[in-house]
Amino acid sequence: MHKRLIFLVFIFPAFLSSPCLPAVPSDNLPEKREVMVITVNGIINPVAAEYIGASIRMADEINAAKLQGKKTRERIEALVIKLDTPGGLDTSMRDIVRGIISSGVPVIVFVAPSGARAASAGVFITMAAHVAAMAPGTNIGAAHPVSMGGKMDKVMSDKATNDAAAYIRSIAHERGRNAEWAEEAVRKSVSITDTEALKQNVIDLIARDTGSLLSGVDGRTVKTASGEKVLRTAHAKIIEHEMGIRDKILDLISNPNVAYILMLLGFYGLFFELTNPGAIFPGVVGGICLILGFYALQTLPVNYAGLLLIVLGIILFVLEVKIISHGLLTIGGITSLVLGSLMLFESSAPFYKLSLAIVLPAALVTALFFIFTFRLAYKAYRRKPVTGTEGLVGLEGVAKTDVTPDGGMVFVHGEIWSAYADDVIRKGARVVVEEVKGLKVKVKELRTS
Repeated sequence: MHKRLIFLVFIFPAFLSSPCLPAVPSDNLPEKREVMVITVNGIINPVAAEYIGASIRMADEINAAKLQGKKTRERIEALVIKLDTPGGLDTSMRDIVRGIISSGVPVIVFVAPSGARAASAGVFITMAAHVAAMAPGTNIGAAHPVSMGGKMDKVMSDKATNDAAAYIRSIAHERGRNAEWAEEAVRKSVSITDTEALKQNVIDLIARDTGSLLSGVDGRTVKTASGEKVLRTAHAKIIEHEMGIRDKILDLISNPNVAYILMLLGFYGLFFELTNPGAIFPGVVGGICLILGFYALQTLPVNYAGLLLIVLGIILFVLEVKIISHGLLTIGGITSLVLGSLMLFESSAPFYKLSLAIVLPAALVTALFFIFTFRLAYKAYRRKPVTGTEGLVGLEGVAKTDVTPDGGMVFVHGEIWSAYADDVIRKGARVVVEEVKGLKVKVKELRTS
């Protein structure tokens, strides 16, 4: 009995407080391996370059915080770029390639989903990836450089082609991929399917979806800017990093068709504000649309001759109201607007062309808008005033007294006015107002035949 008491009083509490199961320090919590996934679907432009660059920097910063001993459990094993693009700007593509090459986090470019493509600038981005993959039913190629601001002569075309070919060969050599095919994609615009790309060592694997992709690359060793790394992605948590609202809006307005519509809406809004001072709302909306349109134009291959033709077309619509041209100015305005719209974005790349389904209706609507609005404004300007002293001119009345050059009284518009006339007008005669001077009206006798 005494032994049990001694055990309960002294030994058992000591047993409970002894470090039999060591506690896990909060700084050494097990890592959460994560894979960041972003989606680039559309033209490679400054917005896409900023989105990819920001994602790479975010992944690097998370891993850098872990290496510096900060209290964080997250570790980004890889950044997956799901890519579907017809191509885009050379400057934006090079920004993305530089970001991938300088990344300390492995970057996996995945041409997906089925039916997607990595054309033109997309080829360079795929070749620069630490791991390149494609989904079944996708294609890659056609990377011949095209002019973004007009036609190039043979010398300039050869220079651009040689520069692009050398650039993609260097990328392919760095990643251990088929440099010969990469050069042909630039020089001859060749394009191949996913299975052909795998056979020709253009990509590393084919995967149905993101899950099978991460299982397929697990255990691979890749060389990043911070050294060699072994990918541990099989059971990593997938984190979708979507484009922010700001970037989505900027990406939307960078579409040539949207930029064109914004520019026209800007003209409409400012015109309404100038013709109706104080309306405020049309001016505010027009100003915003015009600024957004000009922002989009700086990311697009604008032909300023086309822009001037659009402005000329609008001027011709305005002149149609002032000048009797029997419709010639309207025809000229529509022609100028349509030709200017077709010339506005001068590039051989199809994704920088305006759609005729937008250009033709926009030209007709613009013509009708300006003609109708200006006719209403011009009629209002020419209409005789119906209020105030100016409204008295031309009204008929009756002489209440004799009206002489020295004065008299007349009844006009339900009111009695002081009046004078060049000739003597007898009382009771019908008169008509010729002029208003202060509080006196000048009248003349209304004679009936």
